[in-house]
Order: sequence, then structure tokens, then C-alpha cells
Amino acid sequence: MKRTLVVLTAVLAALGIAPTANAARTTSLVVLGDSYASGTGAGAYQDGTAGNCWRSNNSYGELVAARLRAAGRLGSFTNVSCSGAATADFSRPFKDRPAQLDALKRDTNLVLLTVGTNDIDYATYGGICIQADCTGAPTDAILAKLPQMGGNVTALLTEIHKRSPYARIVVVGYGRQVSPSVNPPGATLDPICGDGILTTSERSEGNKVADGLDATLRSAVIAAARKYVPVTYASPFSRPDTFDGHALCEAGTPFLRGFDALAPGQEGPEAVFHPNQQGQAALATLVRA
Repeated sequence: MKRTLVVLTAVLAALGIAPTANAARTTSLVVLGDSYASGTGAGAYQDGTAGNCWRSNNSYGELVAARLRAAGRLGSFTNVSCSGAATADFSRPFKDRPAQLDALKRDTNLVLLTVGTNDIDYATYGGICIQADCTGAPTDAILAKLPQMGGNVTALLTEIHKRSPYARIVVVGYGRQVSPSVNPPGATLDPICGDGILTTSERSEGNKVADGLDATLRSAVIAAARKYVPVTYASPFSRPDTFDGHALCEAGTPFLRGFDALAPGQEGPEAVFHPNQQGQAALATLVRA
């Protein structure tokens, strides 16, 4: 037996795969996605991305990469997330940048992804809620788009798995953007929570869409898993201890940008309803969990 083990060790060494006592598997990480993944609203934007992809060094993907790097476990890291990207944009050049899917390699072993809202034009819906009345027909219209979005996400996950067959995929959800109820008394809130801007009915219907979006992403992940895609869904709704009380118009420190994003020198409308630095840090914690 001893001679067999010696021979086996020698063979493994010759192949360059000899075991070591403290060997740790390194992570080849790729971040894909839209504005929630890129970190629109979280500041510290990477060179050449402000005003287009809005790729932030404070985004959850960058924070996860930094944690792996500090632990000596980051083998390679590529972040190609870009604000405004829908599922269809992953396979083609977008905003003068190569297709996001081209960043995937056969040896990629972790993919972080947030996508879906641009398939249903969620930003336009949010604008209607702020500027007019999004109850009724606008809400019904966006809810009707969710099934197609779910199919798109499942197809995208399947394609990611085809390109990176050894990668664990983590789909990161969007959570809730605004309180479903009236403003808490005495709390200091963003001006977006002011009278006549987001009514109680609009908040209720808006959260119906947020709930539907979350459920659709969860179903899309389950559908992909049934096709043997190694994918996990990380939903902010699954961690109420972290996220509850931190939506806009709630009493806790907000995890999202409101009308503060419209101030001079800030990102503008693109950052409204998007995670701020604290919100991205909370998403990074969700991913690590």
C-alpha cells in the first residue's frame, strides 16, 4: 500500500496536480448584469464608466472580489456589468462594449448576475409612479411582462452554463425599493417620500410589482436548475434581518438613492431607486451568505 501511494503521488506530481497540505481552490469570478450589478448610485465609478455603464468600485461584485482577494482566493476577476442591460444585450455589443457573455471562460467557476428589470422597463414604470399615477393599467401592464422576462432569464442562465460549465451562478435579486405603507412619523426621509409624490396606493402596487419580480426570478432559477444549471438565487427578501426597514420611506438608514441622486453633481435620474453604498454592501453580504 505504501509503495502504491508513493507511485500515485509521483504520477500526480508529474502531471502538475500533486496535492499540498494547505491547497485552497481559487475563484475565477465574472460579474454580469445591469445597473444593480454595476453599482449605479453607489459612487466611486471606474474610469470611463460614469455616464454609461456606471460601474462602481462599491458594487456588490467588486466587494465580493475584494473579500476573496484579501483571503488569497481570487484567481481572476472580470466585471462587465453595465447599466441598462437587458437579457438580450448580453450576447451583443452594448454601449460600445463587447458582449457581456464574451467575458465567460471555460474555467470560470463563479458568476454573479443581476438582470431582469430592463426586460420589463421597470425604470419607466418607476418614473410614472413619481410623475403621474402608476396604479391600475401601468401596474397591470408591467406584471403582464413578467412571464416573458422569466423565460429570458432561464435561457440566459442556460447559455452561461454552456459557456462556463464549471461555474456556480448566483442570481442576485432586487428586493423592495420603497415602503409599502405611509411614512413613519418623525423620520427624516428623502424628498421622494414627500406628499403627493408616491401615494399609498402607488406604493402598494409598486411593491406588488417588486414581489412579482422576485417571484419570477426565483422561478427562472428553479427552471434553470431543473436543466442541471448550478444556480442559486440570493433574494433580499430572504434576509429580512438585513434589508427590512431600509427601503426608501422607511425609518432605517436607506439602502437606496432617492431624489438625492438629482442634486447637482450627482448621477441624475438613472440612480433613483438604486442601491447606495450601504445597499451594495448589504447585497455583498447576501451573496457571501
